[in-house]
Amino acid sequence: MDFDFTDDQNSLRDAVTRWVEKGFAFERRHALAKAGGRTRGVMSELADLGLAGLCVPEAHGGMGMGAVEAMVVMEELGRGLVNAPYAAAALVAPALMREAPGEVQADWLPRLAGGEALVLPALQERAARYRLAHVTTRARQEGERWLIDGHKSVVPAADEADAYIVPARLAGAAGDESGIGLFLVERATSGVTVRPYPTQDGARAGEVLLTAAAATLLTADGFQLLEHAADIGIAAACAEGVGLMDRYTAITVEYMNTRKQFGVPIATFQALRHRIADVKMQLELGRSMSYYATLKLGEPRAARRRALSQAKVQLGHSMRYVGQQCTQLHGGIGVTDEYIGSHYFKRLTMLEMAWGDTMHHLGEVSARMQDTAGVFA
Repeated sequence: MDFDFTDDQNSLRDAVTRWVEKGFAFERRHALAKAGGRTRGVMSELADLGLAGLCVPEAHGGMGMGAVEAMVVMEELGRGLVNAPYAAAALVAPALMREAPGEVQADWLPRLAGGEALVLPALQERAARYRLAHVTTRARQEGERWLIDGHKSVVPAADEADAYIVPARLAGAAGDESGIGLFLVERATSGVTVRPYPTQDGARAGEVLLTAAAATLLTADGFQLLEHAADIGIAAACAEGVGLMDRYTAITVEYMNTRKQFGVPIATFQALRHRIADVKMQLELGRSMSYYATLKLGEPRAARRRALSQAKVQLGHSMRYVGQQCTQLHGGIGVTDEYIGSHYFKRLTMLEMAWGDTMHHLGEVSARMQDTAGVFA
């Protein structure tokens, strides 16, 4: 299999790298985090690069690119420690709108691609434990209007969004895969209450409470679309994790080459060289599984879901190991807020839990491999 990137993909990577180097130095990122994590302006800058419309169809003003291009962008945003909700807004939200009525797509997708509107998925609920079918939010129809009642948790950049994409139950009980519709709810509409808060990794999230909030129906049969969008989110998290680990490893090696003990750089100590070798091995394991996740996004549902869970398990192990080892190799400075390394560690820790933590996905892999007992046919 050819893992070389095309000229267009390399140009895309270079464009994101240049923006990070010129416009998103650590000092800016740190200031945004200390101010509460609001990054709507950062999203506007990414939109100016055309990245907001990366996966929006060309017919709606986007670039119409695919999963590999999204992976390239996410790796570079990870290296740059960009704390904007790019994956949620530019990769997951367009996927959730794929089956929306034509007039809804024509209204929202061009604005999303141009950066005029920030549409974010509001998927998590309390007690769900990453189960996508655990939807207790309810939708009801009154005349020609849809109204939604429910509570969505940990919605990225909730108080900066213009609208949310909300799974809501049309029928059935919590846990049923059938009866889940997808709706678009504008933040300014009556009945929407947002309780924002900063997150540990310097970003921002919030609770979204919906009380008879007016909504637009995107699709009445949304569960498989929701699963596919979640898999896109997992692949994006894996790619971002690779970028984070790659850069944090480089920072750690540079530190080891300059930090001296007993008159010599600590990089000369054999025990520490062994540890950084193990770090690089985990990085490459994570990179290969990130590629695997991205390439499997176009597979049928069963194969895709298993592959994405397998990738998330490996990335979970890799991100935890690399984050912990690199922080320990720095010593005390590695946990200080003023030092860039601690922020890589925090983001890696948050990503390990995003879209399902390692234990959740280990269970998913196990459930999908019972017939083969782990042996691939």
